[in-house]
Amino acid sequence: MLRDFLTSLRVKQWLKNFFLFAALVFDRQLTNWNSAYRTIIGFIIFCLISSSVYILNDLFDIKADQAHPIKQNRPIASGRIKTEFAVFTGLVISIGALIWAYSLSKSFFLVTLFYLFLNILYSKWLKHVPIIDVMIIAAGFVLRVAAGVTLIKVERFSPWLYVVTTLLALYIGFGKRRAELMLLAKDANQHRTVFEGYTLAFLDQLITVVSGTTIVAYSLYTFSAPNLPTNHAMMLTIPFVLFGIFRYLYLIQVKQSGGEPEEVVISDRPLQLSILFWGISVLAIFYFS
Repeated sequence: MLRDFLTSLRVKQWLKNFFLFAALVFDRQLTNWNSAYRTIIGFIIFCLISSSVYILNDLFDIKADQAHPIKQNRPIASGRIKTEFAVFTGLVISIGALIWAYSLSKSFFLVTLFYLFLNILYSKWLKHVPIIDVMIIAAGFVLRVAAGVTLIKVERFSPWLYVVTTLLALYIGFGKRRAELMLLAKDANQHRTVFEGYTLAFLDQLITVVSGTTIVAYSLYTFSAPNLPTNHAMMLTIPFVLFGIFRYLYLIQVKQSGGEPEEVVISDRPLQLSILFWGISVLAIFYFS
């Protein structure tokens, strides 16, 4: 029961909430212990809110998941967790997280509340609208970054990071849709109506556009953001971003994976190394150059 409950919370997807730390790192406040503490608390709150959203999403999708070759094994879809218990725990977690968010910061509370509201709309209606569905997913990542900004006293946080986050999230989102379409093949429309608006060729075009734009936007950030070293050392991180984007493209188009992006990050060693080296280089440039 406990294992099924943790599975419903989708703990692995808490990786997405590390975007809250963007403001802390890129505003050079990682050594500010008060800001770091508030960001860690905000991360925990967002993990709770996102888990309540996942429970809600599973409740809305219970019939579709039961017909899905993989999602049918989810605890709620399989019946191992009763819907009444799922509703109760989802409400308790979301209300408790919102109260905690309000006690931390009113601005953070408003961003968290809007994130919850937007995901309710997504789970109920917007997930069935092509393109809009992925844009809502991208908005969730941007809201995570914005939530992190509300928790600290921002000095010189570059708006380019919002642009890069949006594009990167779109890239991952369209990649996920492509992987799902490949998995379900001809039965895709029966599992989710949104696939009526997608084809592999269309998704490949979207992925190409967004991946290229992501690289350009990140490159512009590395030499135009106001708080970067004047020697443009941040440009040295571009190769790691290039490899990460190309590697993910290889995984979704050649290896036919990517249906669960967090699983790809956890399991693919080359992608992990590119993220690790990128993170180390960013910290070295920001805090030791």
